[in-house]
Amino acid sequence: MVARARVLQTRVLPRGWVDALRQVSLFAAAYFAYMLVRGLADGSANAAFAHARDLIALERTLHLFIEPSVQAWASGSHFVMGLASWLYVNAQGSVTITALLYLYVRHNRNFYFVRNMFMIAMAIALVGYTVFPTAPPRFMPEWGFIDTVSDFTPVNVSHTSASMSSLFNPYAAVPSMHVAFALMIGSSLALLVRRRAVRVLWLLYPLLMTFVIVVTANHFIVDALLGALTAGASAYGASWLARARPSVWRFSPSAPSSSGGRRPPSVAPVRLTASS
Repeated sequence: MVARARVLQTRVLPRGWVDALRQVSLFAAAYFAYMLVRGLADGSANAAFAHARDLIALERTLHLFIEPSVQAWASGSHFVMGLASWLYVNAQGSVTITALLYLYVRHNRNFYFVRNMFMIAMAIALVGYTVFPTAPPRFMPEWGFIDTVSDFTPVNVSHTSASMSSLFNPYAAVPSMHVAFALMIGSSLALLVRRRAVRVLWLLYPLLMTFVIVVTANHFIVDALLGALTAGASAYGASWLARARPSVWRFSPSAPSSSGGRRPPSVAPVRLTASS
């Protein structure tokens, strides 16, 4: 029983309790600092709405201003609007935390690369929020946008009340971290999972989140594109950092399985004896 308990602990805590607590503390501290600085970087309403109008002008020039049409189409289905609003509020936190826990337990050698990506991405986002505060589309009903999150969920955050919170910035729309987080998690797990169907789902996850942020009028298309660029820059930065500790911080994708997605049998199974 003692041996089995040790094996279970090794699987759940690949590097022991100290490392697990270190990672939890690091993420908790980084996320709290991220939210605090994000709230303190609250830009003025005038600048935020001016930047939003600039993005609309840019998208209209590039023929990308499709957000009102997409939301109008989705508003025909109460199910789609309700599901999108629920995903916007809940998916980023729950999916991201679950995916990080899975990476730590099942793909520990790649967890640290993904962790470094998240740290870099949050730092880049804070620069964007400070330099380019932008009002989300839901604050601009004159363009036909509606606030679906307030209409379909218990969450009700207006730009007047939200600006009163030191942990929330209503004008933190550029870049979209919903897209950045989804892309970092989705691409990493797509490279690691063995089953093809699961790999496809993870590849589709960033596209789903892009649809969600547009349908709920929380981000413009350009915000999503900048979120994707943030994820790409973070991956590059994490790869550069991996040179310092390649044995720990390098990302090593799993080799594709030739057994139809099933894990190949172990060549030499370990037997636990009473003396172990």
